[in-house]
Amino acid sequence: MATLTTPPTAVTDPPAAGSSPAVAEPQKVDYMNLPCPIPYEEIHREALMSLKPELFEGMRFDFTKGLNQKFSLSHSVMMGPTEIPSQSSETIKIPTAHYEFGANFIDPKLMLFGRVLTDGRLNARLKCDLTENLTLKGNAQLTHEPHMSHGMFNFDYKGLDYRTQLQLGNGALLGASYIQSVSPHLSLGGEVFWAGQHRKSGIGYAARYNTDKMVATGQVASTGMVALSYVQKVSDKVSLASDFMYNYMSRDVTASFGYDYILRQCRLRGKIDSNGCVAALLEERLNMGLNFILSAEIDHRKKDYKFGFGLTVGE
Repeated sequence: MATLTTPPTAVTDPPAAGSSPAVAEPQKVDYMNLPCPIPYEEIHREALMSLKPELFEGMRFDFTKGLNQKFSLSHSVMMGPTEIPSQSSETIKIPTAHYEFGANFIDPKLMLFGRVLTDGRLNARLKCDLTENLTLKGNAQLTHEPHMSHGMFNFDYKGLDYRTQLQLGNGALLGASYIQSVSPHLSLGGEVFWAGQHRKSGIGYAARYNTDKMVATGQVASTGMVALSYVQKVSDKVSLASDFMYNYMSRDVTASFGYDYILRQCRLRGKIDSNGCVAALLEERLNMGLNFILSAEIDHRKKDYKFGFGLTVGE
């Protein structure tokens, strides 16, 4: 008759007196396989989402109609006051209204956007992927006003752990930027530009540190600008942001605090700054392809109050 026996268990000796438990070694950083940073011109993009919402005043209606998978048409009607320059401290506004017609072509390697306004302005944007790593971007604005038309082309090259950009614009404008990842979370970069028409040149430096929970950036330029920003990601739907802007040429200082809150059917963004300006933008999704927008801005120092509402139809 067979008997059942339990298998012997391994007996481990207790740790010697005075010895410490094993500690996991920190993971070594592979500096030959760093992530590719974001473009130099977008290092503040998380902070700008909260601190620079697209505010407007008056009424706005946007309608977009897709003709096929790549081509669509858009119509926009805007009615509201427009500020005009004045030497007095009070803001002078005149009522205006205009209509905008647009055409969009979106392809995986080519995107074209065009806008024509009733006042004669023409805006155009282009993005074309020349290769897997090289992208051409262009934007232009044509107007009947003398010396107000402009255009610019950007050549963006994306490397394994760096990005570089070359800018060419009218008025003998030349610019170049470069940003490099120096660790999995830290990237450093710089830029230079030359405006031949105005005989001005400049150089700037920037740093960006980002993790899953926060983003901190710093930028300084020879033009006198110093910009610092910090974004704390409280959760996947809530972000808090702050920035500090200083110009040592004009001695202007501005600090602001903002938030970005994404709910199930709406998105709320707003800010308050040291100049006494409070702003908020609400985007409410009423139905599939139908959004309602509320915009408000109060400038206590200038006693200027702006309120706007709009509808967006189409995707």
